[in-house]
Amino acid sequence: MTLRIGIDIGGTFTDLVAITGDGRVVTRKTASTPGDYGEGIVSGLTALLADEPGTVTDVLHATTVGSNTVLEGKGARTALIATRGFRDILEIRDLRMPVLYDITWTKPRALVERRLRLEVTEKMRPDGTVSVPLDMDSVAAAIEMLRREQVQGLAICLLHSYANPAHEQAVAAAVRAALPDVAISISSEILPEIKEYPRTSTTVINAYVQPVVRAYITALDARLRALGIEAPLQLMQSNGGLASAAFAAAMPAHIIESGPAAGVVGGAALARRLNEPRIITFDMGGTTAKAGLVENAEVLRSEAIEVGGGVMVGSRLLVGAGYMLKLPAIDLAEVGAGGGSICRLDAAGAPKVGPISAGADPGPVCYGRGGISPTITDCNLVLGYLDPGGLVGGSMKLDLDAARAAVKRDLATPMGCSVEDAAFGMLRLASATMMRAIRAVSVERGRDPRQFALLAFGGNGPLFAAGIARELGIARVIIPPLPGVFSAFGLLVADAEHHGVRSLRTRLDAADPDRIATALAELETAGAAQLARDGFPAARQQVRRAALARYVGQSSEIEVPLIGAVTPAGIAEAFGVEHERTYGFRAPASEPVELTGLSVITRGMAERPRLPERIPPFASTGPASRRAWFPNGGWTDTPVVDRAGLAAGPRVGPLIVQEYDATCLVPHGATAKVDGFGNIVVGVG
Repeated sequence: MTLRIGIDIGGTFTDLVAITGDGRVVTRKTASTPGDYGEGIVSGLTALLADEPGTVTDVLHATTVGSNTVLEGKGARTALIATRGFRDILEIRDLRMPVLYDITWTKPRALVERRLRLEVTEKMRPDGTVSVPLDMDSVAAAIEMLRREQVQGLAICLLHSYANPAHEQAVAAAVRAALPDVAISISSEILPEIKEYPRTSTTVINAYVQPVVRAYITALDARLRALGIEAPLQLMQSNGGLASAAFAAAMPAHIIESGPAAGVVGGAALARRLNEPRIITFDMGGTTAKAGLVENAEVLRSEAIEVGGGVMVGSRLLVGAGYMLKLPAIDLAEVGAGGGSICRLDAAGAPKVGPISAGADPGPVCYGRGGISPTITDCNLVLGYLDPGGLVGGSMKLDLDAARAAVKRDLATPMGCSVEDAAFGMLRLASATMMRAIRAVSVERGRDPRQFALLAFGGNGPLFAAGIARELGIARVIIPPLPGVFSAFGLLVADAEHHGVRSLRTRLDAADPDRIATALAELETAGAAQLARDGFPAARQQVRRAALARYVGQSSEIEVPLIGAVTPAGIAEAFGVEHERTYGFRAPASEPVELTGLSVITRGMAERPRLPERIPPFASTGPASRRAWFPNGGWTDTPVVDRAGLAAGPRVGPLIVQEYDATCLVPHGATAKVDGFGNIVVGVG
């Protein structure tokens, strides 16, 4: 028996999903081990393989080790070599601030301290010609400083190297010869694009996390070999494609947001199967809730993200709290509302939910591991939505009395209300926070959420989805099979992808078509070669081309898909259509459009479809009903069914659908049924 295994590490649980050679799906959840995430992976793999022995053919992994390294400030001792006069680009940044009226706000500390931001004498012009030759004496002085300071990572980012990388390559060669143990990142390989701050910041992030990520991947690979697993390790990239362990170790900037991407990729695969043209993905786990967008079975990507700025607040305008990472990534809005989010009253007595989380250790009060502050999970338990008999098939018992006492002590008594009102009020507050994330990927992108279906997953997503959909006017909620481990499942249906970008700045009304065609061909050739090294022949490769364009005078660009024959006029027209869809208007035809770059995605396709034809509903044990509290009916004897029981026919809420990995709440007036693939479809009216 063969097995393909997907592994996703969350703040509370580590999820594993395996698809066997005959199409069966096997799942395991184990507690995450923040001190050493590899321990949780080994524990889960050992249990899974004990129950389902076989030959592992693929190990696919989504990890937050890169983003956590930046968030916690635990990266390598890193230096930067820049063109003389440009050492402070990391401090100057792009003048964006996350707050407008707080004079006490300070920008985040640069990842490279100023004394390690070194200068060399050289200068390239924007057209790639040499203005000032590279002074090797200045390079030698920088190398001596690197040796004295025992630097582990080095970012090399010289002016206009995207147009001519010769000077960067010469500096890198000199450093490698003198200091072979230093991990070197050069901007002309990481991000060969115009704009100095994004290019410098992205290269520095790659250098800062590379030794940490490389050590993590090496250790995990060794643990897999110790378990007798010889299958190649692949990692999810921020853009939603898989990459080899070797690529991820060399270019870790591409896997910074690896963790949240897999669920959206799974949503896109499911959308293709269901012929759903528009889906909003809603992933609520133990620490955060994330929203993404899928249109025509394609994920919505962003050309740049921020790392290390904490949990996003659901607005594209409030940026500057973190570090710019200008690499394609799935466009996600994230808020600090998860099952472990702590519910509290602030100094003024106003209720607050998150972003502080109880995490996996000690976790919510009801886990009985030492948690003392009530959380969203405690509130759900108090209201009867969760089974006191336990989570994860009953393996994790819940302490209802402790949860109720914590809600009463910290919330109900200070607010002067009942325990039920306090708990439900916190859930409403959490829902309002999560709706901001959904609006950020829909309304702020020019999309009407009422025209979408809501795909809800994660350990807590199905509990909140119907209520959120009703508030937003979304008519249908889809709860996929295996909702609690759906991100790990998304890994199993992902394709290998490589994204190439090239700066090419020209007005389209005066552009050279041959220059555009040549640049696209070179990007396609490089991507095809990388996929061939990953084991994908030409017959199993697909190409998606795009342009980055803006109106002349704008400071930011948008991505425009390129379909069919590419001409400057065609790019301008496609840009106008996309600009109107995103911002609600397009300029007159006389307004010139500027091309700033080109992008090519080369995708390696599987030999056969990875998504099973159908995932049969799993049966689970539990009581036939329990008392649950609803604002329009108080305590109500509520039927409890599993997905297999729901497959017998539609049911009307209130109803609780209880499964091994998640619980779905169907409120009053909503209907629930199971479709042909095995999804729960909730109609909320």
